[in-house]
Amino acid sequence: MTNEIKKKAAIAAAGAIGSAAVAAALLYVNRRRKGNEPQQPGPIPSGEPPETD
Repeated sequence: MTNEIKKKAAIAAAGAIGSAAVAAALLYVNRRRKGNEPQQPGPIPSGEPPETD
């Protein structure tokens, strides 16, 4: 009975570690994608040229 409980605990722990690894990978990928956005803002909606000094 003790071996069966240990096996179930090991499987549950492996599942938790695997789930955490997948979640961390998804967060990492989402953070990297945000860095690829253009640095300049889009055109001014009114169509007027921006004010510059």
